[in-house]
Amino acid sequence: MAFLDQNPAIGYPLVAGLGLLVGSFLNVVILRLPKRLEWEWKRDSREILGEPEDYDPPPPGIVVERSHCPKCKRQLRWYENVPVVSWAIQGGKCRGCGEKISIQYPLVELVTMLLVVASVWQFGFGWQGFGAALFSCFLVALSGIDFRTQLLPDQLTLPLMWLGLIASADSLYMPTKPALLGAVGGYLSLWTVWWIFKQLTGKEGMGHGDFKLLAAIGAWVGLKGILPTILISSLVGAIIGSVWLAMKGRDRATPIPFGPYLAIAGWIVFFWGEPIVGGYLRYSGLG
Repeated sequence: MAFLDQNPAIGYPLVAGLGLLVGSFLNVVILRLPKRLEWEWKRDSREILGEPEDYDPPPPGIVVERSHCPKCKRQLRWYENVPVVSWAIQGGKCRGCGEKISIQYPLVELVTMLLVVASVWQFGFGWQGFGAALFSCFLVALSGIDFRTQLLPDQLTLPLMWLGLIASADSLYMPTKPALLGAVGGYLSLWTVWWIFKQLTGKEGMGHGDFKLLAAIGAWVGLKGILPTILISSLVGAIIGSVWLAMKGRDRATPIPFGPYLAIAGWIVFFWGEPIVGGYLRYSGLG
């Protein structure tokens, strides 16, 4: 780590390349994890209800099975799996059947690369930089899944929360008490909004995964970071959500995923929370 800190001309390209590779893996997680979970839920439901077991082969795993075209099912060769480059060279199409390849693939790879490089830029090549990169990668995966399926799996939100609490045991970003209060405050704040909204309207305004995601973010940003995260996510959600609904020609009753906006806000607060809060307090005369 010290070598990379002293030789950033070597360190940053290495980190950028690693970010692209991790982004390629995150694409697999985004696409395959929800399908695996749905298959497991159906299997468990049949078992609980005592229904006969149907032949239902599991979808591809996240690690073992090789990548393939979703349409023609042809397994991809290694040179068709090079992050960003393969997509660009192939013109965004499958070499076998000519089916268009979603822009999601290079987009996730590029975003992951940029966030990982930003993590090292902000925190260095040590444990802090590694933890920040890990935090960023979890947020990318959760945002992608929520955007596609409106699900925030416990398999990602809960480990992200525990990792934040474990990091606080060594005060990597903050002491344990603020991290623990951040996790509790994050969950309870959105749960309270959900409960009040349900009592007033009889409807659920958001999913329980949003509570857990904010709890996970709270473990990394602390209790002081919860309010800025909520405010920034609401602002980002209002702007991007309105534009998205207008582009799709849908009304405001259309449900939209809130997880990506929480992730964006949580990432901003994690990196620049103190300057943002301090600047606001000085500007408002409260500081």
